[in-house]
Amino acid sequence: MQRPSASFGRDGETRATARREGNPAIRRDFLRVVAITGTLALAAGPVPASFAAAGTAAGHSRGSAKGTDPQDAALAFDSTAYTTITVSVDGRPMNVRWYEEICYAASPVAAAAQQPSGPGGGSTTIPNTACGYESMNVFVPESAFADQRAPVYFAVNNSGWMASYLKASVTDGASYTSATSNVGAALKAGYVFADVANRSRGLIGADGTSPGKAPAAVVDAKAAVRYLRLNDAVMPGSAERIVVNGTSGGGALSSILGASGNSDEYTPYLAAIGAAGIDAKGRSTLRDDVFAVNAYCPITDLGNADSAYEWLYNILATRDTTSENPSPVDAAAIAAQFPAYEKSLGLRNPDGSRLTASTMLDTIKHEVIRSAESYMKADPANTIPPLGGTFEIQSGGPGGPPTTKSYVNDWIDADNATGKVVSVDMSKYLAFVATQATLKTTPAFDAVGVNGNTTSGTETNLFGPPTQKYMNYTEYSWNHNNVAGDGSGTDDTGLTWDQYTSRKSTTVDDQVQLIDPMDFVGTGADTAPNWYVRNGTRDRDTAFIISLNLDRALEADKQVKNVNYQLAWNQPHAGNYDVPEAMAWIADVVRKAGTPLAPGHHG
Repeated sequence: MQRPSASFGRDGETRATARREGNPAIRRDFLRVVAITGTLALAAGPVPASFAAAGTAAGHSRGSAKGTDPQDAALAFDSTAYTTITVSVDGRPMNVRWYEEICYAASPVAAAAQQPSGPGGGSTTIPNTACGYESMNVFVPESAFADQRAPVYFAVNNSGWMASYLKASVTDGASYTSATSNVGAALKAGYVFADVANRSRGLIGADGTSPGKAPAAVVDAKAAVRYLRLNDAVMPGSAERIVVNGTSGGGALSSILGASGNSDEYTPYLAAIGAAGIDAKGRSTLRDDVFAVNAYCPITDLGNADSAYEWLYNILATRDTTSENPSPVDAAAIAAQFPAYEKSLGLRNPDGSRLTASTMLDTIKHEVIRSAESYMKADPANTIPPLGGTFEIQSGGPGGPPTTKSYVNDWIDADNATGKVVSVDMSKYLAFVATQATLKTTPAFDAVGVNGNTTSGTETNLFGPPTQKYMNYTEYSWNHNNVAGDGSGTDDTGLTWDQYTSRKSTTVDDQVQLIDPMDFVGTGADTAPNWYVRNGTRDRDTAFIISLNLDRALEADKQVKNVNYQLAWNQPHAGNYDVPEAMAWIADVVRKAGTPLAPGHHG
């Protein structure tokens, strides 16, 4: 499909507006057809305007799974198929019903039994090859056994955009502390907890192909939401109160799922896996919008993440200062793309000032100061080392002993007595970030094939056809791919990025768009009304710019009612470190939204 370069944002003059908006003309025709043919009542809970206005069959979200559609009938929820397990939350025993390995797709993609086991190499054997990557475990605490109005805590567990095999966060006999465990806190609050698996990069299909290429992860998450809506009348919990939680790649997946609600661009992909709510004519009869997003350090906006990263870590010579600039020519060229992209977004800060490359460093500085002052205000015991003092930072990989390192504070002057920040030296701050965690390679996200690189773990293998190992998805990497025979780049195709993406048959640019929330926020998609987004002040895994842009775009979207965004003080690339605060936010937005009517009752 013909689309412009992915190096420009949703408001850039070179973007394909009709495509970005989900093609309004097609969307209007789609809604008109559904309005004429839809006979089911609208959902009792809040219904997105785009569906309510059309009077669509989306109201099936609270109907029975016993419809006339055989595919939906095959996805009927069995309320008796559970195992009762016992856990302890804050020292109190709790019975939990475990609905195990619910396959949310009628035609799941078969996986190979042997799958990669992680960055360290090797492989692992998965027991469920039929639907292990398109299933979910659902856990219902005893307080929600008969409660069809309880929120659903929808956890996606993929990191680095890697495929996520089915997991069980709740295990028999386990003990949880609600102050530190989001699992324990969700169960204690009476929320239905769902562990949702999904296809994504790295997945090996039973036929040896790579069926997890973009937008598979988003399609699967939407299919899981649709399963919950299809069976809402017979399942504990409310599909009108889905709160999506994820970290890193999971934070990105949470963000695009929350941003792209009910976009018809995904309908063909949903139909291919037998997702609920796609009728025989390929029309959507169910909704896949969600109520809230709880995202940590989202690795998103991948089409522009390289330029944001290189701009941030080169504008004040951070790479040079920390001796982490192995490809200065590439870094400079990629960074040079950023100002035009940022300008194209047309974003503004809360004070009304434009967010551009010229104001970006001051904006980040303001967010760092706000983070530090929020930290000091939260507890008198929370103090920041004086200039010349040291930050004691603990780190360590899974299974290994934690290590503590000291870093001199030469960048922030804070008055702990008043809880105010006196000054921040941005050059030294960025160097601090780059010192406590080594900066990524150049390019940071699309490095495979560039300058002979064939071993990088960047997100390049998220893109391209299932039959191809990887494909460059950014203009710079495409034009600088020099690995012969990999099927990517000018060297193999004879086409520059602009020439390649101008062809109607090209799909890689669509793949980039379909996993980017920035291409859906502020458009005709039904974006989630509630957002809680965190990015650590020590997180070097993506530029702070990425989450900051997402926040500003959400704030400008009239559909969005509540955005709680902050750089989390002294946190690295991680998530769920602020469980009490995050859970209090969820409880608050649920309370303000009101309790959805019970399934089967209509307002």
